[in-house]
Amino acid sequence: MKNYTLYIVSGVLAVAIIILYILHFTSNLSDNGSAGKNLSALLNDSSVTLPIGYVNVDSLLMNYNFAKDLNESLLRKQESTRATLNQRQGQISSAAADFERKLRNNAFLSQERAQQEQTRILQMDQEYQQLAERLTQDFMLEQEKLNIQMEDTIKVRMKEFNRDKRYEIIFSNRTTSTILFADEKYDITGEVIEFLNSKYGPVTAAATSEK
Repeated sequence: MKNYTLYIVSGVLAVAIIILYILHFTSNLSDNGSAGKNLSALLNDSSVTLPIGYVNVDSLLMNYNFAKDLNESLLRKQESTRATLNQRQGQISSAAADFERKLRNNAFLSQERAQQEQTRILQMDQEYQQLAERLTQDFMLEQEKLNIQMEDTIKVRMKEFNRDKRYEIIFSNRTTSTILFADEKYDITGEVIEFLNSKYGPVTAAATSEK
């Protein structure tokens, strides 16, 4: 499930907002040049927690029951696709082996009949390739659909989550997103997972039965 993407705010914009927030917070403390000192003291005060937080996306996707169900759905589709392709590939291999055996034993009534059988096997292989391409595309579309569904659900729930928490910004920790380093006191992953699961409920019976 590491392919899931959750972008709350872009990195550059997020950093700019934090800086502006801190400067605004400290600008009212002094007008005689001490704002810089106050800012430094604020940033180095471990007891001060700004109204921001971040979510460990990998941990979220591993522990959010909705994500588990979506992942299980993808795994079932992947297994179904693999089984279908393996069955078709087995049929082609069997037909090819039978063709080679008959060819060695001169079992075909004519050269024309041998060519027809060879053409049939080549057609089977072509159809297999087309089927593999179609099923792979279907799987990717399903994965994209579930990713969007996951992202939309989390965004809606995060708004609900923040009604009481009142964070100014909530980041994700994806390396392609916003955070290279953050103090652990801003990690709200556990709270978010607990909230999301309270809204979604347990994983489905279909998912738990296969574990």
